[in-house]
Amino acid sequence: MKLALFGASGKVGRNLTRQALAAGHEVTALVRSLKADLPEHPNLTLVVGDVLNPEDVANVVDAKDAVLVALGAPLGNKEGIRTKGTAIIVKAMKEAAVERLICLSGFGAGESRGALPWLYRFLIMPLILRHVYADHEQQEVLVKQSALDWTLVRPTNYVEGPQTNDYRIDFKAVEKGMTFKISYANVAHFMLSQVRDRTFLHAAPSLSS
Repeated sequence: MKLALFGASGKVGRNLTRQALAAGHEVTALVRSLKADLPEHPNLTLVVGDVLNPEDVANVVDAKDAVLVALGAPLGNKEGIRTKGTAIIVKAMKEAAVERLICLSGFGAGESRGALPWLYRFLIMPLILRHVYADHEQQEVLVKQSALDWTLVRPTNYVEGPQTNDYRIDFKAVEKGMTFKISYANVAHFMLSQVRDRTFLHAAPSLSS
């Protein structure tokens, strides 16, 4: 399949790129610089540009089968990069008649906030991750209102680790035995699987080991 990827230079994005290429997909990724830590591959096209530039985004989205969004920003960033970038991506998808969107969010956004452990809900979220989740909340609203074939992906805490393909999907509350962590590689594995799998169409499944 022909895939457009935004956020390719982040940790989830780099794993998405490698896994997509290994699976035989053609990937076009928007990057700020060709210095992005991405593999050289005949099926990888890097487009230097800005996710806040509609023309750059449209060039990446055009003639693709699906779009993967893994945008990120520093913890203290208040600029709403995820929301602003996703709004431009959604508009470009509609104009190009590209329907499938898989968008990275986080466990604790939307209705999943009430399922957070006490420490996260009352300390970590409001004190450390406040700007991150304010951005995700607005991003999710845009995606849900887009009328596209969307899936939002809500991982718990990221950790470095291998791709095991063994993790919990779509849990509604923290369960006994859960680590409340998931590797970047496994998040990428699930996102990539949704390119063809419609099980979670118009849904926001949670992920954790």
